[in-house]
Amino acid sequence: MPKLKTHKAAAKRFKITGTGRVLRPKAWGNKKRSAKSARTKRMYDKFFEVPEATAKMVKRLVPYAD
Repeated sequence: MPKLKTHKAAAKRFKITGTGRVLRPKAWGNKKRSAKSARTKRMYDKFFEVPEATAKMVKRLVPYAD
């Protein structure tokens, strides 16, 4: 069986936890950053879980992340 290639764009955008959950950052974090309050900017630091159907696709793109 040949080795699988990692999709580098997906690897940069998603984190896969040890338990297999797929996490993503919130969108629009760097857009008009000076206009956002400090509290709002902090909220963009958090990661959110990806829905089950999307997680399945991401895991296929990033095969060795587990």
